[in-house]
Amino acid sequence: MAAKTVAPDKPVPAFSLPATGGGTWSLKDAAGSTLVLYFYPRDNTPGCTQEGKDFAASAAAFRKAGVVVLGISADSLESHEKFKAKMQFPFELLADTDQKACKLFDVIKEKSMYGKKFLGIERSTFLIDGKGVLRKEWRKVKVPGHVADVLAAAKAL
Repeated sequence: MAAKTVAPDKPVPAFSLPATGGGTWSLKDAAGSTLVLYFYPRDNTPGCTQEGKDFAASAAAFRKAGVVVLGISADSLESHEKFKAKMQFPFELLADTDQKACKLFDVIKEKSMYGKKFLGIERSTFLIDGKGVLRKEWRKVKVPGHVADVLAAAKAL
């Protein structure tokens, strides 16, 4: 039987991860706020950098809508701290080095690069309401226009 994973219109199981800026972030920290969790493959890669820049460019609009944005990948906290500082992201990045959250959200998928198959994070975004219920998910995300779609969905909640 597969491990428990998230499902639309169901509460997201509690989890916590080390966060940039020090400390640990837990799902309960977002209670009462709409939450956007975006999973991305790797720090400092072109698509991931652009996605982060797009979320950063819309940070004020997300804040105004009462939405917390967090990025998650399996990179180390040290890597995240450098990436966040370099890109000046106005939101925290969570380090899922043991891929617990990745497995919870079922974003580890077989990928292929240069004919070689490997397991990696499939770019995915999840919108969670203030009660901790998953309201919308985007899988196999293409970066252009994605953040605008997420912001529109968050505002519609």
